[in-house]
Amino acid sequence: MNKRRVVITGVGVLSPIGNTAEEFWTGLKEGRNGAGLITKFDTTNFKTKFAFEVKNFDPVTYIDKKAAKRMDTFTQYAVATSVMAFEDSKIDLTKQDAERIGVVFGSGIGGMEIFEKQHKMFLEGGARTVTPFFVPMMISDIAAGQISIRFGLKGPNYATTSACATSANALADAFMLIQRGSADVMFCGGSEASITPMAVAGFNAAQALSEWNDKYMIASRPFDKQRNGFVMAEGSATLVLEELEHAIARGAKIYGEMVGIGLSGDAYHLTAPAPEGEGAVRSMKAALKDAGITPEQVDYINAHGTSTELNDMNETKAIKAVLGDHAYKVSISSTKSMTGHLLGAAGAMEAVASAFALREGIIPPTINLEDPDPICDLNYTPKVAVKKEIKYALSNSFGFGGHNASLVFKKFEG
Repeated sequence: MNKRRVVITGVGVLSPIGNTAEEFWTGLKEGRNGAGLITKFDTTNFKTKFAFEVKNFDPVTYIDKKAAKRMDTFTQYAVATSVMAFEDSKIDLTKQDAERIGVVFGSGIGGMEIFEKQHKMFLEGGARTVTPFFVPMMISDIAAGQISIRFGLKGPNYATTSACATSANALADAFMLIQRGSADVMFCGGSEASITPMAVAGFNAAQALSEWNDKYMIASRPFDKQRNGFVMAEGSATLVLEELEHAIARGAKIYGEMVGIGLSGDAYHLTAPAPEGEGAVRSMKAALKDAGITPEQVDYINAHGTSTELNDMNETKAIKAVLGDHAYKVSISSTKSMTGHLLGAAGAMEAVASAFALREGIIPPTINLEDPDPICDLNYTPKVAVKKEIKYALSNSFGFGGHNASLVFKKFEG
């Protein structure tokens, strides 16, 4: 049986370097840096005092004021980017079967912000002070639910949660649902708003975050010898995936085609990647096999590239294991150098970056790459974007718990 083809027909982004998809992409091409000191809470007693925050976001631009008050920030972000993606797709829902349009949308952490606020109220005022909206505001699936409710989408509807692979898994699931004929259109992606006291304290305790408070603008430095931890970020990205013939029939704009997925588990450690990137090797090989392409056909890799010692080293080793000699010819970059690490939203945002890279033939840079680690000796596109014809792009996402997801995108040649 021939697999149904899946294309990207709408995108929406809320990021630390831009509050629309176009602003985000312009920021990537320019090497814009979204880092800054944390403004969301007092960091006096914290080891890390900086992050990549979303700037100048007003939820009322996208959501009814009363409804917005009943959403955690991560859900506000999710609905906002879904509104953007819906408008970008120009899909007329009055002419569609709502049961053929679904939502797979994830969050790695969910409503951490509302949890902390409500817990404080509980401790100070007792059980009666907890809002009846607490649970539906906190749970990580609620973004998917709110998106479905907003647009009246009655097809498959659920959330993924797999740490930093969350939204890559959401795209993979949406892709499979369309391929197998369970839906014609899927809204998918991820959202994260966990720059909160407990989250920062927790990642600090795990020794995962950079503590370069005196030079925070250059702290997110994937593949650099001086890298010393990831930098937390927030934001959201939504993609509209659509069956090709369905998209063509309604005259949709097509950003690119999604052609392969690879999923694997490390079965190794709670937080550390498997030695030699063994799990990443399997996810990348599976993605290329699913896409029906050879390693030599990969033109660009949007790396997971977290700016942590183990991830960057093991991802580099994995790329070499999968691509062989071609590893030294392929263009690679970590857009986390500009956006920070969006945790559960990272995969979707990097999928958008990959789609734009394919469409425009531009490799976004890895900024702050001053002194490459000798172990990380591939072409990471340091500092400045590069023009290059791209036919196939591979995007990697790896999460705590050993979750690996690799996605392959193809330039659409209609």
